[in-house]
Amino acid sequence: MRPSEATRIYFDRAADQLDLSESIRRLLLTAKREVQVHIPVELDSGELATYIGYRVQHNDARGPMKGGLRYHPKVDLDEVRGLAALMTWKTAVVDLPYGGAKGGIAIDPSKLSNRELERVTRCFVDAIHELIGPHVDIPAPDMGTTAEVMAWIMHQYDKYHGFSPACVTGKPVDYHGLPGRDEATGRGVGAITLKLLSRLGRRIPGTRVAIQGFGNVGTHTARFLRDAECRIVAVSDAGGGFFRQDGLDVNALLKHAQNQGGRLDGFAGGDSISNAELLALDCDLLIPAALGGVLSRENAGAVRAQIIIEAANAPIEPDADSIFDDRGITVVPDILVNAGGVTASYFEWVQNLQQYQWGLNRVRQELDRVLGEAFEQVWQLAASRKVSLRTAAYMLGVGRVARATVLSGVA
Repeated sequence: MRPSEATRIYFDRAADQLDLSESIRRLLLTAKREVQVHIPVELDSGELATYIGYRVQHNDARGPMKGGLRYHPKVDLDEVRGLAALMTWKTAVVDLPYGGAKGGIAIDPSKLSNRELERVTRCFVDAIHELIGPHVDIPAPDMGTTAEVMAWIMHQYDKYHGFSPACVTGKPVDYHGLPGRDEATGRGVGAITLKLLSRLGRRIPGTRVAIQGFGNVGTHTARFLRDAECRIVAVSDAGGGFFRQDGLDVNALLKHAQNQGGRLDGFAGGDSISNAELLALDCDLLIPAALGGVLSRENAGAVRAQIIIEAANAPIEPDADSIFDDRGITVVPDILVNAGGVTASYFEWVQNLQQYQWGLNRVRQELDRVLGEAFEQVWQLAASRKVSLRTAAYMLGVGRVARATVLSGVA
């Protein structure tokens, strides 16, 4: 299923609950602007390569648009379109004064030198700089992009518009970034997980957790939950994973991955398993923290975890979501779970506008507060309306955007 189709299904479920008119539905689903640009770049070899870049600006009813920029060979317009809509609902769920956007370049960053990647990034900014900015659309890191890439974006944007650190977030701390931004998404996943376990009346220490994906989000999630005395029984990356019933040594995993350039292969502290086997493990809690669409109708029946925390964007397809709902499996949706990243980006944007830097303790306290309030609102709405947490989260986000749209006089 295409990403935009899945987003539409979840939107429609919430819109039905909210009794939105057809005209409002069409307005909220239609992107404000979709841009596709070609990026000609001279490679280190002297060869001329041309890449395709995208930026979809979905909605600005509640404020400037916000969303990541991903570098991946499978990036296309439909994927970016679906993710941009997700950002609109996500920023509204945690009540940030933002709309939603997303961008990407169809490129494999592992096959380019750092100098080539910088040239690609700067050329992309050259093509879209008039469409982004601190009060229009603020990019951020996503799959395949880093704090260094965000620094290049800021520097190139500044050439056209003057000093504007708030034009992009996720920058290095030494280049007007935010302390704690790297950990924010994973910390948010962990914090939401603990709040859910408490709400369900489950004992937190000893909870068996399997995490698919051991990049930035997966590693910080594992560390946070380990510190809360959860038992991380399995982790994996693109090459496979490792399992240990008594719990993996998270510190040893992190050290091994660091020494292996971020890869898990060769780890000696657990039994080797595939990604498919990890998804079907007998555990209490499953956290897909890698790619989208990993849980589908075909493998949903094999899942044995009673709780799924969507740390990745759209890891569960709608058919699988319905199966989990019928089986009584609790699913906490991505637009709430991984909102820690955009929340920290909001903090960075605010401090850039004020020319004042926050400390790490304040960032963590504010992050926990924002996500905690959002979780409670979603939980209460799900209970009062007798709907799933996903539908409640969409109702909260879509409802806020719809009200802002009406109040602005557009509809």
